[in-house]
Amino acid sequence: MTSQQILSRLEKMGSPSIKKVYLKHGAVEPFFGVKVSDMKTIVKEVKQNHALAMELYASGNSDAMYLAGLISSPKEMTKNDLKSWIKNAQWYMHSEYTVAWTAAESSFAREMAIEWIDSTSELTSAAGWATYASFIQITPNEQLNVSEIETLLNKIKKEIATAPNRVKYVMNGFLIMVGTQIKELNAMAVDIAGKIGEVNVEMGGTACAVPDAKSYISKTIEKVGLGKKKKTAKC
Repeated sequence: MTSQQILSRLEKMGSPSIKKVYLKHGAVEPFFGVKVSDMKTIVKEVKQNHALAMELYASGNSDAMYLAGLISSPKEMTKNDLKSWIKNAQWYMHSEYTVAWTAAESSFAREMAIEWIDSTSELTSAAGWATYASFIQITPNEQLNVSEIETLLNKIKKEIATAPNRVKYVMNGFLIMVGTQIKELNAMAVDIAGKIGEVNVEMGGTACAVPDAKSYISKTIEKVGLGKKKKTAKC
C-alpha cells in the first residue's frame, strides 16, 4: 500500500465529530478526523514499515502523521529522523505520542529525551518527558539511570507550577510512571505528588481531566503491582 492510497483510506474514515473534538484539543489542519481504532485496521495491513512511516509523517496531514508513529520501525530511526519528526510535530498527539513512542523504542531514547526536556519549545519539551516516561515503562529497571531520574523528579518539583501547559501534563505523567515503576523512587514520587497536589492543565474546553498523581500511583500498584513493564511504548 502506498502513502497516497493510505491518505485516501484515511479520508474515507474521517468523521466530522471526531475532527471537531481534535480541533478543540489543538489539532492543526489538514486532517480528516480519524479514530485511532480505525487507523489500526491499516496498521494490521502494513505492520512496521519505516519508509512508509517517513512518507506519511512528511505528508503534513495530522492523521497520517499519527499513523506514522503506529507503523514506525524505531530501530531504523536515526537521530536526524527523530529531530525532524519533533521539529515538524503540529500538536500534542504528535509530540507526546507519535514522536515519543517512536523515540522511546529507538536507539537514542535517553539522549533525545534529555535533549528535548530542556527545550524552550512546549511541544519539544513535552516530547522529552513523554519519551523518557515511555522509556521507563519498557526498560528493565536495572538498565535505568535511577540517579538521573531522581534529578528529573526534583526538576518537576521545582518547575511544574510554572511549566507550559502540555509540559505540566507530561511532567505529571512522568511522576506517575516513576512512582509505579521504580521501587527505589516510589516514596519520593508519592511525596512530590502529594506536595504538588492538583495540576491544572487547559484541555481545550473538554471534559478531560489531569490524573491525580498520588492516588493514581496507589491505585495502579494496587491493581497491577509495582514495576509491571510493557513490551512496547505504542498503544
